[in-house]
Amino acid sequence: MLRKIVHIDQELCNGCGLCATACHEGAIEIVNGKAQLISDKYCDGLGDCLPACPTEAIKIIEREADAYSEDEVLKLQAQQKENKDANKDTIDVMPCGCPGTAAKKITRAANEPKAETKETNNVSLPSQLRQWPVQLRLINPQAEYLQNADLLIAADCTAYAYGNFHEDFIKDHVTIIGCPKLDDNKYNAEKLAAIIAQNNIRSITVVKMEVPCCNGIVQAVKEAMLSTQTIVPYREVTIGIDGSLK
Repeated sequence: MLRKIVHIDQELCNGCGLCATACHEGAIEIVNGKAQLISDKYCDGLGDCLPACPTEAIKIIEREADAYSEDEVLKLQAQQKENKDANKDTIDVMPCGCPGTAAKKITRAANEPKAETKETNNVSLPSQLRQWPVQLRLINPQAEYLQNADLLIAADCTAYAYGNFHEDFIKDHVTIIGCPKLDDNKYNAEKLAAIIAQNNIRSITVVKMEVPCCNGIVQAVKEAMLSTQTIVPYREVTIGIDGSLK
């Protein structure tokens, strides 16, 4: 039958999982880092998931699809609840299934050596932060420190994961942090565009975690650069959840 149903653009999807959480029927899952409709019969076509998508990867289209079945949805929800209850004592994962929400313990050797080029001789390393605030929402695009700046735009988890973050990334940069999963990523792109448009930015370094939802910060930066038609030296760095450079 011809009816309205959800369509997910796999190229735009950043795997954040917000749509899966917003879907009351449980019809969307994260598979290999991308949102996917499990089956046509679970989607009522009302689009509750649309406002949750930070990348506008979801839209309602009209196509040939199996009829929506409330009975099948109830069976699916019962199965999902059963699976969640069975796994609750082993790992705490949000319904979206995003790898970024999965609990993971990182074990380090007690005598783990320091990096050869980063020997501290037991002296506390000084902060390299050059400005305050650092949260994207709090930064004034007209702040004086943004003029002729080398920007570091980082997902806020990265500084906690990577041990030498100040020396390797913050040093000599104006630091801007945000979360593409928990923040409004459309707002992030618009705010970054204002910063780029109103200042003579010299370079941009983006640091993100390896989890799929963190790709949203890259998208926000690139959208900002495209909308302002700005071309500057640009670099992306990915940090593993174990603190390694990917």
